[in-house]
Amino acid sequence: MNTAETLINQATRPETSRPAVNRRFSVAPMMDWTDRHCRFFLRQLSSHALLYTEMVTTGALLHGDRARFLRHDESEHPLALQLGGSVPADLAACARMAQEAGYDEVNLNVGCPSDRVQNNMIGACLMGHPRLVADCVKAMLDAVEIPVTVKHRIGINGRDSYAELCDFVGQVRETGCRSFTVHARIAILEGLSPKENREIPPLRYDVAAQLKRDFPDLEVILNGGIKTVAECLEHLQTFDGVMLGREAYHNPYLLAEVDAALFGSTIAQPSRAEALAAMRPYIERHLQEGGVMHHITRHVLGLAQGFPGARRFRQLLSVDVHKTNAPLALLDQAAELLRGH
Repeated sequence: MNTAETLINQATRPETSRPAVNRRFSVAPMMDWTDRHCRFFLRQLSSHALLYTEMVTTGALLHGDRARFLRHDESEHPLALQLGGSVPADLAACARMAQEAGYDEVNLNVGCPSDRVQNNMIGACLMGHPRLVADCVKAMLDAVEIPVTVKHRIGINGRDSYAELCDFVGQVRETGCRSFTVHARIAILEGLSPKENREIPPLRYDVAAQLKRDFPDLEVILNGGIKTVAECLEHLQTFDGVMLGREAYHNPYLLAEVDAALFGSTIAQPSRAEALAAMRPYIERHLQEGGVMHHITRHVLGLAQGFPGARRFRQLLSVDVHKTNAPLALLDQAAELLRGH
């Protein structure tokens, strides 16, 4: 099926077929990581996790290859599109595209600290402009029937008081937005790289918890520094949901625990070997379409974390993969290393 056909099929998915979005557990939007191949893989591990795209700017959708940016496999649902932008009309138009392409939610990025997006008034810098964010969210809500959500920091340097955080959330709440994902760190907009902004500003779960207490009518999802399912369960005593970022990427097999532990599923969790085996037809199809296997296998390297053979597994799929004329045979070698795990 070509991209155009895929998008048409997704666009005609009846509105009534969309269940309410459950944000009890989600995987964060991560640039260069949570592409469609990554999401397809993560879905083999958890049926219930809400998955997010990488941030897509309004400019990319309005002026770029729209079909490429919106493309996804039906099995990725529940699935949310994260948008970056600050022009209400543009965000409304892109939210409509998300709905027409079959996404279950559209999310506004108010957390990315990189210089590149700041220069375009995208991401965390928007926390300094709560009225503009409210206007953006209102335009999106008016344009679509699917949920519109916001992902933000607890502040930015120069605007990091709790009162200012409440002002931001309060103004956006007035638009009718009811779900806020809170990365429990401030963002330092000058002098730190995006990576450093995920590690250096201290985590303040207490601030996020106070926000939930002060806005009990809102759905508040906690993001930042969560590494285990046990920690998820602990945070769910306070918050409505948890969002994992880098840990879900580096140690993806933890998602295999999520359906039973957080959603009460009685279906047996897949083994590592079964999860990789489920990827083989998808990889084969990608190769037939002219793709290269590394575009997909780079996302599964963490599947082998924590047991003997992990180093060889990673070597096969990240180094040897570039040297072979028989990529599927290499995949099968890697799969052998997972047997029994």
